[in-house]
Amino acid sequence: MQPQNTRRGLLKGFTLSAAAYTVPGLFAEQLTATPRLTEGPYYPDKMPLDTDNDLLIINDAITPAVGEITHLTGRVLSASGEPVRNAFVEIWQVDSRASYIHTKGRNPNGYDGNFQGYGRFLTDSKGQYYFRTIEPVPYDLQGMFRTPHIHFAISKNAHRLLTTQLFVKGHQDNSRDHILNEIRDQRLRETVLVDFKPLPESKIGELAANFDIVLGATPQESEDGKLHGGLGQAEHR
Repeated sequence: MQPQNTRRGLLKGFTLSAAAYTVPGLFAEQLTATPRLTEGPYYPDKMPLDTDNDLLIINDAITPAVGEITHLTGRVLSASGEPVRNAFVEIWQVDSRASYIHTKGRNPNGYDGNFQGYGRFLTDSKGQYYFRTIEPVPYDLQGMFRTPHIHFAISKNAHRLLTTQLFVKGHQDNSRDHILNEIRDQRLRETVLVDFKPLPESKIGELAANFDIVLGATPQESEDGKLHGGLGQAEHR
């Protein structure tokens, strides 16, 4: 079997085609920086057996996770629009039953044991990343309601540069989310609201979403030696 025909080869090959479909080609002179948002208490306390960029299949399992399959693409950029190469992108989110893989983030109604819950990807020379995951769902855990969202952490050279969250644009529960509503500047708010659109020619109803992440400072300016999240002590705010 040729490398491109393997599962990971297919995922890697999809990156450029998906990004080409969803990513605009022109930069503004100065891009709006993606706002920093709390990591929250549910960053994995124990990593899953598989940590690649396909959250639907754990290792070589046969049964995939349940949910609306989503091809999530984007770029990590500097404020001037330069791609950030070899940035370490992490995502984590609840499964279709509204459970995190964190041991204290389980929904009383159970969890999907086939959902990886966490993934990582190293950006390419164009700053691009790609994940195959599910469209996020709302949840109410330990008395806290959250609208659908996906957590992101960006690191480079073992230093956390940004922690933020992606939200589903137009979702009816967005007005109830206290984290999203902390962003009062509409221009900043728009940077974390993402369309989940039907993927053209998909016969199984897959979705495509694109989330470009703009760092407010260059990696060199941000590398202060303080480690957070998966690269050090997790933030519990």
